[in-house]
Amino acid sequence: MNTEMNDKIVASLQEQFGENIIKVQQLDLLTITINKNKLIEIVDFLYKSEEFKFRFLTDLTGIHQPDVKEDLGVIYHLHNLVDNVRLRLKVFVSTGNPHIHSLTSIFPGANWMERETFDFYGIHFNGHPNLKRILNVDEMTIHPLRKEFPLEDQTRKDKNDAQFGR
Repeated sequence: MNTEMNDKIVASLQEQFGENIIKVQQLDLLTITINKNKLIEIVDFLYKSEEFKFRFLTDLTGIHQPDVKEDLGVIYHLHNLVDNVRLRLKVFVSTGNPHIHSLTSIFPGANWMERETFDFYGIHFNGHPNLKRILNVDEMTIHPLRKEFPLEDQTRKDKNDAQFGR
């Protein structure tokens, strides 16, 4: 972990975006929670910066935390390939208004990752060129990775609970 570079990133983001930097954590990666309304501006800044050069979107995925107010989130992993620096950004929304801006204008490769996150978590990516289900059938009315659904089918009669340690 490059703490000097991480400190520069945090200082620059706090200077540029102030209160839109909600939380900073030094976990396995520098992890920064940001305001959803500034996502495009912050990622564009990190992308265009000659100092930081975060020009590769390694991954993005959804998260559902039903016990908090803004229970749906998107986690982005950015990578500076030149200096081998990685960064995790987190953005949270509520289930009642699950809208986040699409990053396809900055990272065209975000297309399928955002579609997958929409498919499984129901997070809508505003400005996405073709936001539709990618793995589940179009007729599906639920988003199966949300924690509001039980892990097992409670109506099954053919399973023996004793075999599962219950």
